[in-house]
Amino acid sequence: MSNLVSRGLNAMRAIISWGGKEQAHLEPHDLDRIREQLQECAEGAGGEVTTRQRAARLAHTYLQLDDDARHAFLRMIALEFGPDPARVAEAHEAYQQAIGTTAQWNAEASLRAAMRSKRIRILTQFNAIPQGVKFLVDLRADLLRFLKDDPELKALDRELEARLNAWFDVGFLELRRITWESPAALLEKLVQYEAVHEIRSWMDLKNRLDADRRCYAFFHPRMPLEPLIFVEVALVEELAGNVQRLLDEMAPLADPEKANTAIFYSISNTQVGLRGVSFGNFLLKRVVDDLKRDLPGLKQFATLSPMPRLRHWLREHPEVLDDAVTDSEWKKLTDLGVPAADADTLLAMVLEDTWLEQPGMPDALQPALSRVAARYLVSGRGRGDLPFDPVARFHLGNGARIERLNWMGDTSSKGIKQSFGLMVNYLYDPDTIEANVEAFVTEGSVATSNAIRKLAK
Repeated sequence: MSNLVSRGLNAMRAIISWGGKEQAHLEPHDLDRIREQLQECAEGAGGEVTTRQRAARLAHTYLQLDDDARHAFLRMIALEFGPDPARVAEAHEAYQQAIGTTAQWNAEASLRAAMRSKRIRILTQFNAIPQGVKFLVDLRADLLRFLKDDPELKALDRELEARLNAWFDVGFLELRRITWESPAALLEKLVQYEAVHEIRSWMDLKNRLDADRRCYAFFHPRMPLEPLIFVEVALVEELAGNVQRLLDEMAPLADPEKANTAIFYSISNTQVGLRGVSFGNFLLKRVVDDLKRDLPGLKQFATLSPMPRLRHWLREHPEVLDDAVTDSEWKKLTDLGVPAADADTLLAMVLEDTWLEQPGMPDALQPALSRVAARYLVSGRGRGDLPFDPVARFHLGNGARIERLNWMGDTSSKGIKQSFGLMVNYLYDPDTIEANVEAFVTEGSVATSNAIRKLAK
């Protein structure tokens, strides 16, 4: 027995230390061997130690494979370990015949058992090994990549997503504040995973974790040093309108006790494999509760958010820019060298960013581009008639309202490329959150301030 345990632990050490530098291809005999191992996992033969040792060995095999081989591995699980159609048909027929009789509930249980695929048993066994949860999250990240060109993997993806939703239920997650005193390995993860505003140096990171800043993250007990999602917060005395000033490392340290506003300026999901597993809304609610408890002087909770698809949307709806420029603004633009009322030339100039270098042009374009951004947020629609902007979908779905647009709120190359430097404040008003969520979900209604509503007209 101790030898089995030792071999299982050695396999898991290999999983943890694997660097992927010598990934292997699969030969036909390798596929046969993997098929046998998967079948053993599906059958669950042997005791708990044997099961874990077998799953660890199989996980180690997977991590040594190159992309093509991993794809073949996942296709094998998806296509060869689904429910038995004949057994499902037989159980379904028995259930239909039993409806209305005392045997109905037993027949229903038999139908459920018949529909439970061997894929679920395999995935569940991976979950039981050390580092198994992280292994499954990373495996799904691979699956999502392959799924783009291989729709036959969809059934496996649905089952794995369902498992991850259960295993990562918010009730199992721990909210922790990350500080400069947190383990170095965890701080390195923040640098690695920051998805909104790149962390450029250790000094930059230290500034974001200083006394007038907060950083909170959700953790799973089986992934204690892997933040699942984290939010960065600035404690200030008014709505923030420029992210460069907010992140200025040379700015004087503010007194958090004097702050009346908490600005959520970056929210980053860290695990690609958890796409479709939603806990961002719970994170913000928990963070607001913690901040209100620790800093009772805070009265306002808002974001300073990007509009990552504004430029893309304008390219698809060029008429919006022409419609947003007033006659008096056209006169100013003409004085600056834009042909009179030439919408095509103006659009090309805006999309190519040549306006940034022309004296007077940014000021002349500010009103029109602000109207474009307001219309994008309020009426730009994508799939399912939801807001086109992914950040807007997130915050509006959590009950925020669109409060204010900020001209040149992000002057970085990324900010200019995404949204011509514009940023937006979403305001979380505790008195209106529930009503906003209800109106957004049932009617698609977008909560806005009066200023945004006027701009969007």
